[in-house]
Amino acid sequence: MMETNQSTVSEFILLGLPIQPEDQAVYSVLFLAMYMTTVLGNLLIILLIRLDSHLHTPMYFFLSHLAFTDISFSSVTAPKMLMNMLTHSQSISYAGCVSQIYFFLLFGCIDNFLLTSMAYDRYVAICHPLHYTTVMSQSLCVLLVMISWVFSSTNGLVHTLLFARLSHFKDNTVHHFFCDLSALLKLSISDTTINELVILTLAVVVITVPFICILISYGHIGATILRTPTIQGICKALSTCGSHLCVVFLYYGAIIGLYFFPSSNNTNAKDVIASVLYTVVTPMLNPFIYSLRNRDMKGALKNTLSRRLCSH
Repeated sequence: MMETNQSTVSEFILLGLPIQPEDQAVYSVLFLAMYMTTVLGNLLIILLIRLDSHLHTPMYFFLSHLAFTDISFSSVTAPKMLMNMLTHSQSISYAGCVSQIYFFLLFGCIDNFLLTSMAYDRYVAICHPLHYTTVMSQSLCVLLVMISWVFSSTNGLVHTLLFARLSHFKDNTVHHFFCDLSALLKLSISDTTINELVILTLAVVVITVPFICILISYGHIGATILRTPTIQGICKALSTCGSHLCVVFLYYGAIIGLYFFPSSNNTNAKDVIASVLYTVVTPMLNPFIYSLRNRDMKGALKNTLSRRLCSH
């Protein structure tokens, strides 16, 4: 443990998940299977969108970027968590911790913006179908993805630089399985007022505003459907928006439960479990949600497999 007047730290100790030592092996196998499912499932989505010309549409353009982001987002925390569980080592270097903060914030923010872009795409498709091809042009889709990367990179860089300026820590033990920024700030005895103010300010930009935009988009979609409430129209809307809505509820549900209703105990296991939900579980479920609920994805998979079998 670091002394209170220690000015620099060379490493942090990640306490990991709140599980018993004798259960580490079982949980490591479980999380390894979940991580491999995340990587392979999202790679399959990217491959299908790449190979099937019927999926070369704005919605699947955003979905392919979301799949890549999910792989990257999960890879920021899961491999290190698995390594610590398998080797019974809990340390992470200071540089590794800072890098984890940056990339966690980067890919987490890109997820927010991509889900918002997909909601806007569904809004245009259902509320303004005659203008869809004009509005959702390739240039607009590329611009939205570029804006997502620029805003997310800036957000991650600002938080990382502000954390790097903190030099005094009362302890180097992090009650988490990764370098969570809020958990690290609680360890600092330096003045973190600016850090906390920036977190609150940028959280509005990268979490609250995208979520409100998604709600507004689906509010308009719901109003459009209710104007002509036919069974065919409702089924079409559900098939078009159902997968995206499931992902939105999973992702934002965990974030809202963790950051808007925090536990009174800073080391409460609920916070860690909620973090597992949106860093490990949600990226793993996304491929299943989009493939099982989406006829286009299932059709693309069937066509791709048929072509491969015929070629052999």
